[in-house]
Amino acid sequence: MLRIVAVVVILLLAAVLVYAATRPDTFRVQRTTDIKAPPEKIFPLINDLHSMNSWSPYEKKDPEMKRTYSGAPDGKGVVYEWDGNQEIGQGRMEITESSPPSRIAMKLDFIRPFEAHNMVEFTLQSRGDTTQATWAMYGPLPYISKLIGIFISMDKMIGKDFEAGLARLKAIAEDPGH
Repeated sequence: MLRIVAVVVILLLAAVLVYAATRPDTFRVQRTTDIKAPPEKIFPLINDLHSMNSWSPYEKKDPEMKRTYSGAPDGKGVVYEWDGNQEIGQGRMEITESSPPSRIAMKLDFIRPFEAHNMVEFTLQSRGDTTQATWAMYGPLPYISKLIGIFISMDKMIGKDFEAGLARLKAIAEDPGH
């Protein structure tokens, strides 16, 4: 009986490992919202990483984190580095492309709690009196991440943060006093 249980456990483990190997080598998480403001009003809130901190959901997760800014004051070349608690970790973000008022691309490097190198992209598309704002993150998916992804959905985990951030960005951009 013990031998049968051991064989079943080994077969299940092997099946999970093989299944993980068949998953895609890249990932993309994306959320979109409509904001009743022109792209020209929203763009600076993303393009200036100091302003981004006013709506980023990650700032609330560790208000005590250490922040460092370098490079350009905004747009291409601005660098934001952080070192925070276990939930936030440590990393670096740099704007690599700034195309007013429609697109901002960033290189995002996590150092801890795990090392990862991804891209972040914000796009703003005018749609009459509203702007469709999209926040996306994409990059490579190493085997260990594929394995973890079987049990934990990166889309659900990161997606809820993107939704919260976009809701806060919307509130700030739609505020007539801002």
